[in-house]
Amino acid sequence: MTPTPGLLRSLAALVLLLASTASSAAPAADAAGASLSLAWVIPFAGMLLSIALLPLLTPAFWHHHYGKVAAFWSLATLLPYMLKLGGGAAAHAVVHTMIAEYVPFVLLLLALYTVTGGIYLRGNLRGSPLVNTAVLGVGTSIASFLGTTGASMLLIRPLIRANDSRRHRTHVIVFFIFLVSNIGGSLTPLGDPPLFLGFLNGVDFFWTTRTMFGPMLLTSVILLALFFAIDSWYYSRPGERLATDPTPEAPLRLEGWINALLFGPLILLAVLMSGIWKPGVTFNVFGVDAELQNLVRDGAMIGLTLASLYLSPRMPRKANHFEWGPMVEVAKLFAGIFITIIPVIAILRAGRDGAMAPLVALVSQPDGQPNEMMYFWLTGALSSFLDNAPTYLVFFNLAGGDAQQLMGPLSATLVAISAGAVFMGANTYIGNAPNFMVKAIATSRGVAMPSFFGYIAWSGLILLPIFALLSWVFFR
Repeated sequence: MTPTPGLLRSLAALVLLLASTASSAAPAADAAGASLSLAWVIPFAGMLLSIALLPLLTPAFWHHHYGKVAAFWSLATLLPYMLKLGGGAAAHAVVHTMIAEYVPFVLLLLALYTVTGGIYLRGNLRGSPLVNTAVLGVGTSIASFLGTTGASMLLIRPLIRANDSRRHRTHVIVFFIFLVSNIGGSLTPLGDPPLFLGFLNGVDFFWTTRTMFGPMLLTSVILLALFFAIDSWYYSRPGERLATDPTPEAPLRLEGWINALLFGPLILLAVLMSGIWKPGVTFNVFGVDAELQNLVRDGAMIGLTLASLYLSPRMPRKANHFEWGPMVEVAKLFAGIFITIIPVIAILRAGRDGAMAPLVALVSQPDGQPNEMMYFWLTGALSSFLDNAPTYLVFFNLAGGDAQQLMGPLSATLVAISAGAVFMGANTYIGNAPNFMVKAIATSRGVAMPSFFGYIAWSGLILLPIFALLSWVFFR
């Protein structure tokens, strides 16, 4: 981990200063949305483009300075925002975002990352079409409960071992990214970060399960059937299987079972509790109301993280090459995302009175009703190349940002936004965090993975026709 640079110290000091003034501020940021120009979107766009492009264009610079990049774009938002609205209003907006969204978001990811990092599936199977399809099916089924990152890290190494006696393995990993790293996480807020952001903004936990089950089932069945056909064709070709299996068959054995059977379900229960238990008790934290159930949930995330570290065996983490670097990177980058998105959300909430009125018109029909198909494709297009969590937030607020309306009369709109963000994160390596992680692990194990644009060719040929079918079935 690199030392904290001066730019990060400046950002931390500014956030603390804002927190100290927030308690005396009236929340005026949203009301100012109509007065903000499109120039206020530049830091947010710069933040997302930096995440998307710099790791590809200058990987060494990014590895050593991503925290500075996030701090730069954050300061480029905060300093002008304070001058525009005054320190009090800017303070309230920042502190509310940090307490209500950023901290719970990062703590959930931390708990899931720690718990799933302590689970290791040892042993080996023979990578036949039936076995491979079964592994993909199981991974798709559990991704909504372990998270797409957790399910991917649990199953990718056993799947590679199962197929290390085969000549053609690229398609196995590509379909794994489609299903386990993306589409499988669409049924609960635990599955994929965009859906947890929806939960934090008032979307019921099981609303996602009920409404996304149809699109998720149709997409998964088509992909699993297509994979089985492709894998069977490769498997039947002469010379497909090596004479000697580098990893002979061995019974599967779950190590770190306490994480899988105890800590994982407790995370689910803690999140469920915060959505069901409403004691009506709030605490004023720097001028922001923090509800008791949310504080208990966040405390549970910290407790379960520590319990997993100290009560579960170390061997599974060693086998998984567990380290804190990825989690630190996520925490720093999402701090930048959550800060730079503040003025963007204010503009979106201004609707047709704001600077993004053309975008509002683009996703609206002539009578003013939302165009679900446009929401699906626009959310998906941006989620393919930018991070799908902030993209979800943008379109959630573009649709009004009222969870009760979006679960009720505008339910189809929220389904379109959710499906676009989660499903189309599979279109590129950078659409969702597990994609590149799976690609890196597969490459390190000798699997010939497609290039950045080669992968887009795979997803374009396979996924886009399926998404077109989804549009016709669910969003027309």
